[in-house]
Amino acid sequence: MTSPITGQDEGVEGGELASREQVEAHIRALCMRGDYGQGVELAMRSYGPEIRRLMASVLHHPELAKDAFSLFSENLVKGLPGFRWESSFRTWAYRLARNACYHQIHAPAAREQPVSEPAANEPLRNRTDTHPWQRTAVKERFRALREQLEPHERMLLMLRVDQRLPWTEIARVMAEPDEPVNRAALNRRATALRQQFQRVKARLRALAVEQGVIPADHLDA
Repeated sequence: MTSPITGQDEGVEGGELASREQVEAHIRALCMRGDYGQGVELAMRSYGPEIRRLMASVLHHPELAKDAFSLFSENLVKGLPGFRWESSFRTWAYRLARNACYHQIHAPAAREQPVSEPAANEPLRNRTDTHPWQRTAVKERFRALREQLEPHERMLLMLRVDQRLPWTEIARVMAEPDEPVNRAALNRRATALRQQFQRVKARLRALAVEQGVIPADHLDA
């Protein structure tokens, strides 16, 4: 089912979920026997492309995204031996990616980077990652609307709609460095993020109506 607000197909295919669970199990088995190099290699093959796409969407500048991915890779190599498996590996990897993105956003050099031209070209780059039968005018217009959101709002949409993470896992990814990650704290954070997600969807709906993507009386399914 396609969301009229996000322009994305919602739901997780059973085969995709099973394949992801196999990757998770394989990475963990490699780490349990101390083969962290192979674990990193498998992780980068399995999750590297989607993390690159997340960074490109959040950062809107190819050099910033490239630097963020380099930082993510370094932190993955350094941090994997100490990963305690309190979440899925994928969730932890997305947290590293989130931190790398925010590091680039707040770096002094990032504030000097022009973003208008790369942002304008972003739909063209994303289009190459999509099968021809998935390229529709509506999806392209919704993608353009998403580019008008703030970076943390784009990340929230990417994590929930594109990557389909559960809310408690999104709470782990989006938690601040000094924020507790026990069950009660994660549940509170997840509730706040769900509310924020609804506000972002409402904002997208308003933008879509304003720019004629959907009629004013359209309801989000």
